[in-house]
Amino acid sequence: MQSVPRLMPGQGVIVGVGTIDYPAEFQGSDERTLGALGVSKVVTITSTYDHRIIQGAESGMFLKRVHELLLGEHDFYGGVFRSLGVPYEAVQWRVDTNPVNSEEAMLHKQMQVATLIRVHRVRGHLIADLDPLRWQHPHLPPELDPATYGLTIWDLDREFLTGGVGGTDRRTLGDLLHVLRDAYCRTIGVEYMHIQDFAEQRWIQGKLEGAHYELSKDRKRRIVERLNAAEAFEKFLATKYVGTKRFGLEGAESAIPILDQVLSMAADAGLDSSVLGMAHRGRLNVLANIMGKSYDQIFKEFEGHVDPSTVQGSGDVKYHLGASGKYEGPSGESIRLELAANPSHLETVDPVVLGIVRAIQDNIEPAGSFPSLPILIHGDAAFAGQGIVAECLAMSDIAGYRVGGTIHLIINNQIGFTTSPQHSRSSLYCSDVAKTVQAPIFHVNGDDPEACVRVAELAFEYRQKFHKDVVIDMVCYRRHGHNEGDDPSYTQPLMYKAIAERRSVRKLYVEALVKRGELTVEEAESALADFQSKLQVALDQTRAHAPEPVKVAKPPKPMGVRPHVETGVDRALLDSIFDNLTNYPDDFTPHPKLVRQFETRAKMYHEAGELEWATAESLAIGSLVAEGTPVRLAGEDSRRGTFSQRHAALVDYENEKVWIPNTTLPQRKAPFWVYDSLLSEYAALGFEYGYSHENPHALVMWEAQFGDFVNGAQIIIDQYLVAAEDKWDQMNGLVLLLPHGFEGQGPEHSSARIERFLTLCAEDNIQVCNATTAAQYFHLLRRQVRRDVRKPLVLFTPKAPLRMKESRSNVTDLTTGSFQEVLDDPGVTDRNAVRRVVFCSGKVAWDAFAERDKRNAPAAIVRVEQLYPFPGDQMRAVLAQYPNASQVVWLQEEPDNMGPWHFVEARFWKVKEQGYDLRLVSRIGSGSPATGSKAVHDQELADLMDETFHDL
Repeated sequence: MQSVPRLMPGQGVIVGVGTIDYPAEFQGSDERTLGALGVSKVVTITSTYDHRIIQGAESGMFLKRVHELLLGEHDFYGGVFRSLGVPYEAVQWRVDTNPVNSEEAMLHKQMQVATLIRVHRVRGHLIADLDPLRWQHPHLPPELDPATYGLTIWDLDREFLTGGVGGTDRRTLGDLLHVLRDAYCRTIGVEYMHIQDFAEQRWIQGKLEGAHYELSKDRKRRIVERLNAAEAFEKFLATKYVGTKRFGLEGAESAIPILDQVLSMAADAGLDSSVLGMAHRGRLNVLANIMGKSYDQIFKEFEGHVDPSTVQGSGDVKYHLGASGKYEGPSGESIRLELAANPSHLETVDPVVLGIVRAIQDNIEPAGSFPSLPILIHGDAAFAGQGIVAECLAMSDIAGYRVGGTIHLIINNQIGFTTSPQHSRSSLYCSDVAKTVQAPIFHVNGDDPEACVRVAELAFEYRQKFHKDVVIDMVCYRRHGHNEGDDPSYTQPLMYKAIAERRSVRKLYVEALVKRGELTVEEAESALADFQSKLQVALDQTRAHAPEPVKVAKPPKPMGVRPHVETGVDRALLDSIFDNLTNYPDDFTPHPKLVRQFETRAKMYHEAGELEWATAESLAIGSLVAEGTPVRLAGEDSRRGTFSQRHAALVDYENEKVWIPNTTLPQRKAPFWVYDSLLSEYAALGFEYGYSHENPHALVMWEAQFGDFVNGAQIIIDQYLVAAEDKWDQMNGLVLLLPHGFEGQGPEHSSARIERFLTLCAEDNIQVCNATTAAQYFHLLRRQVRRDVRKPLVLFTPKAPLRMKESRSNVTDLTTGSFQEVLDDPGVTDRNAVRRVVFCSGKVAWDAFAERDKRNAPAAIVRVEQLYPFPGDQMRAVLAQYPNASQVVWLQEEPDNMGPWHFVEARFWKVKEQGYDLRLVSRIGSGSPATGSKAVHDQELADLMDETFHDL
């Protein structure tokens, strides 16, 4: 630096800057030598000043200050970076340490460079420019600072071995950092080094490191067009329906280009379909701009137009509704779409979508081609906070649930309702739970739509190549409150100050394209105006054709118990299915204990003509697949059976190969699948519900290990199983197998909470049954798919009666007939002698039969096999067959505040008007389902029997 005093009237100071180049004496030197010596390019700065302003003694101080600033002192470059919006920290000037003749020192630096490469791959996302608001100052972690490894600015021009980063083996440190930061530290941050598969790591590195990415002009225009559509839709609704809940997408509009890119690629790849599940936010936008739902229909919902066919109590709010459609990409290819309906328990839709996709894939050959793509759209707080997300991730690579990879899009608003991230999770990112299944996570700045489209490409390509889950974490913001009526500044004042000053992503992107000469303002604004015009025309038409106010009708009277359908099976087919159960493959060695059990079973079947519960089930399944009906059974320990009763899949005693008899049936025309599930109820039941929804012709069964485990899936039951028909007009034939019965096992594993299901019964929405014989079970399973209506079936299954002689049936009982809702007492010989009729349901009936016979009491034991739809007429018809009976007892083994009693009494009390004395026999009311003592249990059972047959 030079200081030259010169008097120039009217001037204070002039600073002259020369060229940036190597000093003259090094101009001809080899650059690698210069790098090794630490010779860098220099710039000459001269200062001409007015000595009346800068005195001679001060000129040195002035230039010293300039020198310090240029070296980075006084936070000079930090201030420059902040003013330019650069979200990184400046590198500090440090003294070079590079002993030229020290081979050890050079090796040490090479090792440090290798470490720097790895930490950028592992931690580069920490300094990525991800937050559009930038309302929190960036921080450079020490592990990403080259100075941590003894590397200085003098090393930037020195060459190091790179191990192939960016496709080259050698690079200068400056070029290397440029490649690494371009790959991992711009508006895309990637987490993938937790993946153990080296091939996957290499694939991602090849896609990011040194990869040139440039969108064509047409693709940039499509992004603008998609952003126009998204923004125009939200602004229009905000203007026309001020304050109305719509859960708008403002601040997260880039989600539409992301979905557009994924679905366009899926269509081009020839995929059959894509199924979407999503939260409230942006749902209407997705319905309009992705699913193709007409503006007219959306406006009708906002206007409150009521379909005349609607009945009271039915339907759902507009931001819960699903839809079907077709998506056409820019190349003209199309793909079938379904957006699943879902309630405010937003993440419940995740397993439902996966089940739908699996059902689609099971019907498309070849198996394992994964031709349907699940896309799940989450909120950041829900993805981190809802355990069902982790359950769905856990099932993603299990044979019974695999769908070939799900694309997860997190619309990361950086706030959950009113809760800040530090209060809604313990992890750094909302997406961290996805690391449990080694899913790659692409964090992306939502205000960089080109980066969003790029990660959409990467996500789809990864899913197609590796058939695994992948996560896009789009960091954005929520411009308005949770539901357009909140004031979020109450709880996040700083964030919402930043949001108020932030222009929309569409405006920012259009401005960038205009500056680059790739778009004119007129083109962008005319396209936006065109969307707004289409919306206005649709709204005008909707309002012009507004229907007259409709007073909706009350729901029709429930049909109740339906007519029986024939569910018997020809004896020859039953025999063939039974014999195939032990028709082992030539190289199969069954377990010795099972061989003896199966020999006993065969003797019972062929000689005594009887069969027990598990055999009846196998025959029902075998007959259905022989007739062309697919069957899927999944649950906790369901292949063997919780009580070692089923053995639907046999394991070779020598090599553990699996053989499933009903899949090798010679007459088989449809598949049979049986799976042991992960230890889940919530997600597992949701999956089977979705599967049954998509494949209504299949018998789909989910089994709990014990019936009380089903309470872990209560949300699926409440929001889908019992309500979907009312809310979304969706029928479903899912079967729940819930082991139930009081056998002294304690408070757990006794009750499947019959009372809870009965509380939810209305309008014939579900079936609740408690069968007591093998034949009843056989006919009930077949009835489920042989009737022309689909209703969920909640079936309470036995434990001890699985092997009781009393619950066996004759094989001939399976050849004709159907399920009977009420079973009269087969042991009564003189109906006129009966003074008391005991109605009951389930296992307690066998206790009552034994006690009645022991006492020779004049009582009839009538089993109510179906509790809902309630068979009141059948019960009254049976009661009328006992002319001298004046006493009616409802016997249950559950406490009086549980079980079916209150449900039954509300529907059967009118027998009192006919002169009958109706009373309850049960355990005493309790907060716990059962005692923990087997001795106390036995005493309680004895008391039940005493009270049931008292005075007889």
